Amino acid sequence: MICDHMPGSFKILSISDIPIPFIYSPHVRQLFSDVSLVICCGDLPYAYSEYVLNRLGKPLFFVHGNHDPPFENSNSGRRIGPNGGLDLHRRVIAHQGILLAGVEGSHRYRPGGFQYSQAEMWYHALSLVPGLLYNRMLYGRFLDILVTHAPPRGIHDQDDQAHQGIAAFRWLDRVFQPGFHFHGHVHIYRPDATTQTMLGRTHVINTYGFRVTVMKDTE
Repeated sequence: MICDHMPGSFKILSISDIPIPFIYSPHVRQLFSDVSLVICCGDLPYAYSEYVLNRLGKPLFFVHGNHDPPFENSNSGRRIGPNGGLDLHRRVIAHQGILLAGVEGSHRYRPGGFQYSQAEMWYHALSLVPGLLYNRMLYGRFLDILVTHAPPRGIHDQDDQAHQGIAAFRWLDRVFQPGFHFHGHVHIYRPDATTQTMLGRTHVINTYGFRVTVMKDTE
């Protein structure tokens, strides 16, 4: 059911970059049975994300990371992503009153897939705009959750070319003000590293490993 406002409370399990042993185990059902959906920000084995989806029985939304392969072989054939998940790249969707959109990949720094120049990222980001404007007319707001692999420029990013933040993502946050922007890509090695930042009204969250987030209706 699609409604014109967010549900009162919506718990999200977001994952990216490194498999977590207790998530890739039967314990995941006990630990996260109350989540409403799963978000994958990329750079995880497709089989891992698919396992979480099947164990929890909850919708999975994902974008590809720059280390994702073009496919994975399995007994059931080739995966081009976690089977049963919905690829958000350049898509704007509504799910149970939650408005989501996404862009895959990172800044290009070597040959390989799911990497883009800043100009190409602008092209991807701008492709979302018609859907976001439609959301505004239909639901009264543009977006609740933006899902990307790379971070926005100047938020949780680094100086090296591989981990540059994306200028177009910062623009999306500033102009369309989603409640949450989940990303991965930037690995966390220190306990005091900044992983959550407010950018205007948007909670930007580095979901390296995993994160549980509760969305609340503010209306």
